Amino acid sequence: MISRSELRVCADPHNLPFSNEAREGFENKVAEIVGADLQLPVSYVWFPQVTGFVRNTLRARECDLVMGAVSGDGVMDSTNPYYHTGYMLVTRTADGISARSVGDPALADKKFGVIAATPPTDLLLRHNLMPQVRAYSLRVDTRISNPPQAMLQDLVNGVIDVALIWGPPAGFAITREHLPLTAVFIEPEPNAPRLDYRIAMGVRANEPEWRRRINQAIGKHKAEIATVLASYGVPMMGDQGQPDP
Repeated sequence: MISRSELRVCADPHNLPFSNEAREGFENKVAEIVGADLQLPVSYVWFPQVTGFVRNTLRARECDLVMGAVSGDGVMDSTNPYYHTGYMLVTRTADGISARSVGDPALADKKFGVIAATPPTDLLLRHNLMPQVRAYSLRVDTRISNPPQAMLQDLVNGVIDVALIWGPPAGFAITREHLPLTAVFIEPEPNAPRLDYRIAMGVRANEPEWRRRINQAIGKHKAEIATVLASYGVPMMGDQGQPDP
């Protein structure tokens, strides 16, 4: 049964820029917009985004909405997407690197960082760059470590020269943490895994009325949501996969 008295959100308690217990992430801010539209106070069920996150939260009916879900990924039903972003190639601004593709000759001798088993790994393999790669764990307890944050700090400190990373952490590091980094979307290559995704909110299957209500809230407050995303530096793509200006 969906709660009628509060908007119960399933979220990670230590996962900025997305969410944390202090409600400082952009998903927390977007949840407040949705809650206000529904005239419901926002409450949270906190659980690290590790294996079992959806099973122990949404599917267990402990909460009713996941703020960030890949549109149509099958793990849960999804609403209409509320942003579109992708994986980025991040370098130190001082290095003046203008590469946009992993196979750019300018990167041939560089040290790369990548989150293990994420789509950019395929590009590193096809360009025979794996001997130059430092891999960071994909699934961790965020109470203990934050691999994207660690990777970007290693980039600043010279441990690696290029970070291949999901857009929101990269944008947050540059916009909010003022790290001296430059990020561009990685250029896709033929027959390679996709690098861009539309992000929606996750709901349980067989709850069409709930999904409809959330879609209405997303549609009505599109501009407000976009303002929140921009304030956190979330890099946005247009409908055709091109960077938004």
